[in-house]
Order: sequence, then C-alpha cells, then structure tokens
Amino acid sequence: MHFAAAGLKNDNSGMKLFRSVAALLLAIAMAASMLQALEKQSSQVFHARRVALAEKLHGGVAVLFAAKEPVLDFMAYRQDSDFYYLTGWTEPGAALVVVSAGSDAATPRPYQEILFLPTRNLRMEQYTGAKLDAATPGVTQKTGVDAVLPMAELPAVLNGLMANERRLIRNLWVQPESADAKALATFTATTLGMDAAAETRDVTAPVAELRVVKDEGEIALMRKAAEASIAAQLEMMRAVKPGATELAVAGKMGAVWAAKGCERASYAPIVGSGPNSTTLHYSENSRTIEDGDIVVVDAACEYSMYAADITRTVPANGHFTPRQREIYNIVLAAQQAAFDAFVAGKSTINDFLRQDPNSLDTVAYNYINTHGKALDGAPLGKYWLHGLGHMIGIDVHDPANYPAVLKPGMFFTIEPGVYIPEEKIGVRIECHFLVGADGKLVDLDAALPHTAEDVEAAMRAKQ
Repeated sequence: MHFAAAGLKNDNSGMKLFRSVAALLLAIAMAASMLQALEKQSSQVFHARRVALAEKLHGGVAVLFAAKEPVLDFMAYRQDSDFYYLTGWTEPGAALVVVSAGSDAATPRPYQEILFLPTRNLRMEQYTGAKLDAATPGVTQKTGVDAVLPMAELPAVLNGLMANERRLIRNLWVQPESADAKALATFTATTLGMDAAAETRDVTAPVAELRVVKDEGEIALMRKAAEASIAAQLEMMRAVKPGATELAVAGKMGAVWAAKGCERASYAPIVGSGPNSTTLHYSENSRTIEDGDIVVVDAACEYSMYAADITRTVPANGHFTPRQREIYNIVLAAQQAAFDAFVAGKSTINDFLRQDPNSLDTVAYNYINTHGKALDGAPLGKYWLHGLGHMIGIDVHDPANYPAVLKPGMFFTIEPGVYIPEEKIGVRIECHFLVGADGKLVDLDAALPHTAEDVEAAMRAKQ
C-alpha cells in the first residue's frame, strides 16, 4: 500500500489504524469460519454433477486436484472452485478421478469416480485441525464419492486404466494450470514406457458448461450471499461521512458479513472516495473521505462458497452535487435501459465491440454516449472503460464463453460506469440478476437503494 501517495506520508497513526483494522478483519474472518460450517447441497447433487461431467469427456478420464494449503498464515483456505462444484469437499490436497463409461477395450469400461486423499500429517493437524484420509471410518459416506483411496495409489490407478486402453493417454482431462496434473501426466507416460506425455485436454471447459446454469440449491445460496451483501451495503451508507477512512468503512462491512455467517469477501473490497472513485479496481482503501467527495463502494461477500457482487455510489456528505447527480442518473438510466432490453435466450452480455443489437453492452453504451457531456463537450462514452457485466456463481467472475447468451438459471451482473478523472467523479451502479424460469429478470439487489434520492434517504437514516 502506498501510504505516502495517498496522503498519509509517514504518519504512524495512519499505519497503526491500518494494522488495527486489518487485524480486526482477520479476527472477523476467523470467527466466521468457526461459527458456521458451509451450507452444502446433498451428496446426490454433487454425484449428479460428476456423472454429467463424465458424459462430456468423450470416453476419457478427468483428474482434478484440490487447492493446496496457503503458505501465509493470514490467508484463509479456499477450495478450488471446480473441485468444490464437483465434490463439495473443502479440505486441501485431494484429487478426484472421473472415468467415463467406454467400450474401446475388450471388456467395457464402467463409469467410475474416486476421491484420493493425502496421507495425514498428525503434527500439522495440531495447528490446522484433524483431517480425513482414506482409512477414516465412514469416509465414503462422509465424502459422498463412490470410492475413496489414498493419494499414493493415484499413479497406479491411472496406469492401470491406461495400460488396458492405451488411447486413454490421449483423452486425459486436467486443469491446464495445475503443476500436479502436468507431473502426473508425465509420470503416467513414463509408467507406460512412453517418451513423453501426450497433450492433455482442458477439463475446466466442460465444467464451465455445467456451472453456467444454476440449480435451485445454488440459487438459494446465492440469494443468501446477496442478502448479507445488501445488509453490509446499507451499513456502508450509514458509515460513509467526511472524516471516515475508506478502510474503516470496509471493516464495518466485513463485520456485517461475519454476523450473517459469510466466510469471506467475494473479492478485495473497493471503497474509492474522490479521485479514487475513478480507478476501477482501486483497493488500497487508504484515504480519508472528504466533504464533497463521491464514493464508489464495490464490495460483497461469499455465502457457503457462492459470491455476490454489488456496487453502490454515494455522496460523502449525504447530498449529491448537481454534477454528481447528473452523472449518477445517466449511469442508472443506462442500467435500466439494459434491463428493459433484455430478452431471455437472445440477449448477450460482455460484448466489448458494442455493435451487436442483441448485446446489452450496446444498449447501455449507446445510452451513456448520447446523454450528458464531458467538460470539453465530448460524449461520455469514452469514460466507460469496462464491459457491462459478467457471470457470477462460485466465483465472482464465473467462467463463461463471452459474449454469453443469457438463459434461465444464469446469474449475471449489470454494472455500467462513468469515470471522469479530471472531475474526480466516478459512478458505478452494479446489481446482479437471475434469469428466472419464466425468462424474466430478477434483481437480487431490489432491497437496496437504486435512485439518487433513495441513496440520500438511506444515508440520512444514520442520524
């Protein structure tokens, strides 16, 4: 963090405040993780997802690795998103093998699913808590996976499959960025007497196809993430005032998330006041809010691994200036224009070309570019620097093939913005929406103020 650039210079009081609030946020996160375990869907749901993945492997074998334990003590563990989607498993160091049914060999190959668990480290468990392994009584029922084996057996199992069907080495699906997967593929080729491993296939692509449409259980979890995030945004509107620090505002939101049973922020919270409001992903949160500032607050939380994503823009003193209100109303109207133009199965999101008539980006951009002017008289379109939205789910930016056609069961954001550095005015309004079964949009943030007048009223409520 660049405290000098942010105006704190070498002020020890500023550094002490940063450290104390950071410690508070860490304590909140730890307390939240201890108070409530993840709310998970049934093991049958995860099993059905693995079966669905197998059907997309073209007769191949998928190997996925869990996330590793973080190196730094202040970093909480979070499971790999794809691994969690397929297993619901939250411990580090595991691997999942999914074998699709096939008939290339003399004996037809049945569908198989195996969870491999690492050898326990009893000394480390004194620090991290007890873990499960393949020898734990009832481990199959606890994991919900058909078979559970020691991690040490993974190479032998893969060798056995491919020794019987050599062509499987060319149909091995792995996470492309996984060092463990690359090492396993190379070692498996060695066990088969090959000079080098065949090129692997990217398992994240078929998993992304499954993840893009949410089931009813996922929708319920995302609603809870939204509810907690809304409560924190309302707390923010009571906390923002001249003299408050950006970091203290973020800390108050974190306390609300913890109280609502959420395990972490969905992303680094953004509380950008004055000139910081024009930096899209500003996250230092090191400035003191001043009278007359506009403040962009992009902050939300995860509930049981499912993310929310909300942005609201507020005036520091509770009253928008005429110019701030003008820009705010243009951005809000652009969001409404995209909402009004939506047609399920036809509309697309995140089209940076902004030339497709079905693109909601095009609709919102055209509105911003034809309403209001910069100080030099130029259209405002050049001050919108990002796409209109993105998919959301287990990841705040859930995977999708953009520009994505929006269909029932999908969650996405609509977040137009205008950022004018020379005026120190940045405005972003972000809501996340569900495409309902009837094809209509559901605003998960409907309980939050949307209009400038409602924002001001919510800020007055703090008095």
